Amino acid sequence: MRLRRNVWNCALGATFALSLVACGGGQSSTSTESAAPAAPAGAQKVDPATTGSVKGAVTLDGMAPMNAAIKMNADPKCLTFNKTPQFQETYEVGDDGKSLANVFVYVKDGLGNYVYDPPTDMPRINQENCRYHPHVFGMRVGQSLEIVNSDDTLHNIHAQPKGNTEFNNGQPIKGMKMTHTFTSPEIMVPFKCDVHGWMNAYVGVLNHPYFAVTGKDGKFELKDLPPGTYTIEAWHEKSGTQETKVTIGPKESKDVAFTFKPVAAATN
Repeated sequence: MRLRRNVWNCALGATFALSLVACGGGQSSTSTESAAPAAPAGAQKVDPATTGSVKGAVTLDGMAPMNAAIKMNADPKCLTFNKTPQFQETYEVGDDGKSLANVFVYVKDGLGNYVYDPPTDMPRINQENCRYHPHVFGMRVGQSLEIVNSDDTLHNIHAQPKGNTEFNNGQPIKGMKMTHTFTSPEIMVPFKCDVHGWMNAYVGVLNHPYFAVTGKDGKFELKDLPPGTYTIEAWHEKSGTQETKVTIGPKESKDVAFTFKPVAAATN
């Protein structure tokens, strides 16, 4: 079985490499471009003199399940990249055992007809040491996502959205890059690698800039919000979603909290 898979990997890598040579280069760049949507009737810009924020923390009510161990034997190069045992990132918690990382927090409702300047940065998902980095992140509709292979082995990135266009691109050469643009909001778009089944990641795609991902301290902050009443949602890949409503006035900051119940993680 291992021999057959390695042969398949080599054949697939050769096919991609030949395609690149035929196209005259070692860099791959594909994108889905879309025109900027027309501003809705009555649209208004956010007044920075009145903005506030919503901040808080996400915790786990109970002991975090043990993350599944990753078996990288199918690709010997992945074993050489990782000298220590590797585990999935399903439940990443802080030193206190309760603060929950990799939770995507965003404004789900309440923004009305505001319009925003287009983002100037380019988010990136990097295939390094046979893992996706970051595991959870956010970006805007119409923003270019840079996809990079930093490993000297074949990877592919297979996005499986429900509201956007699915794509599946191979990157057999270290240093290869491509870009992709999502055209519709979607919470969340999963990524997987068809070559290395343990590799997975998630992106939240929004038409506004009010989102954050918690670190191991469980904290988040949604900055520069105009005054209003909002539904804030927190998403976790295994424990699901939670919502809360919050009202902020001009220059006001409000704290909210989310508490998730642990769910046993699936084994790899």
